[in-house]
Formats: sequence, C-alpha cells, structure tokens
Amino acid sequence: MKVLVTGSAGFIGSALSLRLLERGDRVIGIDNLNDYYDVSLKQARLDRVRAHAGFKDLRLSLEDRNGVAAAFAEHRPDRVVNLAAQAGVRYSIENPLAYVDTNLVGFAHILEGCRHNAVEHLVYASSSSVYGANTSMPFSVHDNVDHPLSLYAASKKANELMAHTYSHLYQLPTTGLRFFTVYGPWGRPDMALFKFTRAILAGEPIEVFNYGRHRRDFTYIDDIVEGVIRVLDKIPEPNPDWSGDAPDSATSSAPYRLYNIGNNQPVELMHYIEVLERCLGREAEKNLLPLQPGDVPDTYADVTDLVEQLGYKPATSVEDGVARFVDWYRGYYGV
Repeated sequence: MKVLVTGSAGFIGSALSLRLLERGDRVIGIDNLNDYYDVSLKQARLDRVRAHAGFKDLRLSLEDRNGVAAAFAEHRPDRVVNLAAQAGVRYSIENPLAYVDTNLVGFAHILEGCRHNAVEHLVYASSSSVYGANTSMPFSVHDNVDHPLSLYAASKKANELMAHTYSHLYQLPTTGLRFFTVYGPWGRPDMALFKFTRAILAGEPIEVFNYGRHRRDFTYIDDIVEGVIRVLDKIPEPNPDWSGDAPDSATSSAPYRLYNIGNNQPVELMHYIEVLERCLGREAEKNLLPLQPGDVPDTYADVTDLVEQLGYKPATSVEDGVARFVDWYRGYYGV
C-alpha cells in the first residue's frame, strides 16, 4: 500500500513508518519539524526512516490547507495515519491556540484530503485524556466522554466527532485510537520517563506530581505500533446493530470505530520510578508536588474490543520497556 503518515518525525510516527516500510509499504511522511521539543531528535528519527527507498519526506504543516491538498492530489495515498498533533496536556493550558490550529484546523484539512482523494481508510490518534473526569475503571470506548479536563483532551474528542461526521456524510472509513501513555526508545523529551532519566543522571531532583499517587496504563512503543498496523489493515464497516435509541460511542451506522490501545495494567508512578532507578543504578531525589491542572489521577484501558476484533493485546511490562528505553538513552546520549 501507499500510506500517508503525518507526524513522521515524531515518536510514534517514525516508529510506525519504519514498520510499514519494512513490510513493503510505501510511506509519504509529513512533518513540519516544529520546535516544541528538540528538533535534532526529530531529525535523527527521520534519518532512520529516510534510509528506506520507499519513503517520501514532505516538510509541511497541517495548517497549510493548500499544501495538504496538493500533497494528497500528487501522492494519492491508499490509506492515511494522522499522528501529527500539538501534544501535551500542560502545554495546552499555556498555549491553547496552538491546539486549535494543529489539532482542529489541521485535522479538518486531513479529512478533506481523504474525502476528495478516495482514501480507503483514515486512522487517527486520539488520546486516553478524552476520558477526563470519568472515574469508572477501566476506561471503555463505549463510555460517554463529554467532560475533558484540558484543551488537548477536548481537541482529541473533537477529532473523533469530526471523523464521525465524515464517515456519516461521505462514507469515509475512519478509526480513532485512544493511546495510553506511550513510552520507549526515541520517546518524547517532554514526557515523564525522558525527564526523569535526564534529571537522575544529572544528579537533579525530579518533580513527582500528585505525590506519586498517579496510576498510568504505560504502553510500550512497539505495542502501540503493532496495534496501529492491525487497525490500519482492518477497514471499519457500519455496525448493523447500532441504534440511536441507545447510541454506542465506539461504533456507528457509518463506517466508524474507536479503540483503546493500552497495556490494560495500570502501574503506580512510584513503582515506575523505582524500575527506572534500578535500571539507572541511581536513586532519584524526589520533589513531591500536588496534582497539576488538566491531569487525571488514574488511567486504565479496557482493550476488550481490540482483543475481540483484532486479536491483539499489548503485553510489554514496564520492567522490560523501561530497561530498553534506558539502554537507548545511554547509547544515544553517550551517558
């Protein structure tokens, strides 16, 4: 297939592009290499992907309506995976309009590109943050998620609504993936594991929010990529049993689906830190802080639909995943 991947220099996008190329697909990668975090890390990820002849690298922002339209018209992808987004819950409190531009306006341009170019299937990144104020565990894609706690979460919920509209009006098959705390080699420097590792090796204290009482469904990058590929290969169909009298949030009378991709095994933040300390051979100095605005205390993915419909369940333990990250970090930074 010819697959367009947005955010191809990103953590998940670069890993996904590699897997698609290795199995023989052609990939058109779109990324604007913005400076939200270290651009040299993004370049290094891209260098790994560019080594494959089947990769086409486009420097483009999703906010560029004409540029996105031209990319679709020229390259005519069979399927699309939209991973480009302004990420981060806390940053959305400081810079909300960045999320409107990329996550809402940019996503609309992707939907239009798919609509006008006969794309077979659009897969897009949503987020576990959409569960917001929900406290019923584990989080199910069949639950109502109308109470987001950050603009980032609201933008991802809006993406799901926008995608459903295009599935309904234009019969565009769309699948949204709610990712749960992705981590691993080549990860994002603004996320906890990266920040903790850098600080511990530098002998600096780490900031531990909610006094370490968070529980997170940490999901290893390879498990995320496997889930994305399985979903990409399964074009959704309308649910014949869907009823407007008792609407199911995860399906529709249109070709539309939502899935959680999470490890289905929440881990306390303090245990996560302990695993990291063992891997680094150093103990962290911890600065315990209250829960931050926009954060939720716990996340826990119900992956029943992923297992039943796609035959897949993420399984990498944090012990294995953190060890692999530390090995990569030490090698990449030479520490």
